[in-house]
Amino acid sequence: MILFKGIRRVQTQLKTPVDLVLIRYSTAATISTQDDRGASPLPPVSQVPQTGKVQHVPESQVSWMPSPYTIPGKTLSQYKKLSKFRLTSLVVITTMGGYAMAPAAFDPTTFVMCSLGTGLVSAAANAINQYHEVPFDSQMSRTKNRLLVTGQMTPLHAVTFAAVSATAGLSMLYFGANGLTAALGAGNLLLYTSIYTPMKRISIANTWVGSIVGAIPPLMGWAGCAGTLDAGAMILAGILYAWQFPHFNALSWNLRPDYSRAGYRMMAVTNPGLCRRTALRYSVAIAGLSVMAPVLDVTNYWFALETLPLNAYFAYLAYRFYEKSDSGSSRKLFRFSLIHLPALMLLFLANKKEWYFSKPAGEEKKKDSTYIAIKQSASSLGNVLPVAVAEGPR
Repeated sequence: MILFKGIRRVQTQLKTPVDLVLIRYSTAATISTQDDRGASPLPPVSQVPQTGKVQHVPESQVSWMPSPYTIPGKTLSQYKKLSKFRLTSLVVITTMGGYAMAPAAFDPTTFVMCSLGTGLVSAAANAINQYHEVPFDSQMSRTKNRLLVTGQMTPLHAVTFAAVSATAGLSMLYFGANGLTAALGAGNLLLYTSIYTPMKRISIANTWVGSIVGAIPPLMGWAGCAGTLDAGAMILAGILYAWQFPHFNALSWNLRPDYSRAGYRMMAVTNPGLCRRTALRYSVAIAGLSVMAPVLDVTNYWFALETLPLNAYFAYLAYRFYEKSDSGSSRKLFRFSLIHLPALMLLFLANKKEWYFSKPAGEEKKKDSTYIAIKQSASSLGNVLPVAVAEGPR
């Protein structure tokens, strides 16, 4: 019996002598050139006698490794892979951007709790996603070496990690920020794991749902700082929503064989024309939303001017992808999207309309309006009381 990366060759009672069976979790075996216990190495292929019969490898020359297996000292590294650390980092960065752009006072404690909580919720969502997609990840070149596919971690371990991360993250968001932030985090976790993940094999609408998932983190940051959501928050969320399409459509274009093999219904596979058009449309939409930011008092008007060349080049690459539709144009668009978003966030911060460091936005106005209301009330009272009472003793 020979096992390799989730594929097991087993003897069956069917007409064929050997049947390949894809199993989700099994026992993995590695055939090494020399056993850890000092067994003699296997003979070279040229020295194996060609008798036309199946050659059986002696048991002493086979090194067996149980699955799941744990590499000592690699637990932290495995958790980083399970949580998709780079993707989670990008989610946290957009959350930080939303917090910094909110029209309220910057509180370091709330900022840290909001960022860490969002990161833990994102890690939980990615772990659950990998748990559900093991049979399909094993069929894709890009994902066939993931932890659960190769048996480096048990499903129970992965689910436990997700449960602990989600509980800790939502607790941080609720007690460290506010209920609105925690509700957004819980909703996004449910949307990603229970709707987006299964929809990937059902409808191309999964891309639109996934874009909503990507647009919520800046709202969480904004809500964590200000406690509410307004038009400025929607500008940030709209830009993140639109950015997902050129970014992911360009990425999926060169992965069409993988997605097709695994049965995922992506635009690049089922409707390539729509994939190209959508990438172009939403890249143009980003430019329009950037112009709206100063109109809604999120940034100053320099922001619209400074983002113009950045967004114009992004739209140009999307147009080249629409026209050529080859691996080169899609790769250029995808790579620039990784530069475009951080650059856009930095320009948002550099051109923020007003910064608040000690008092929340509107607090001074609220205090002034309260003083005016009290003064007007006293004035009205003086109109109906006798002069001596109204004015008081002299």
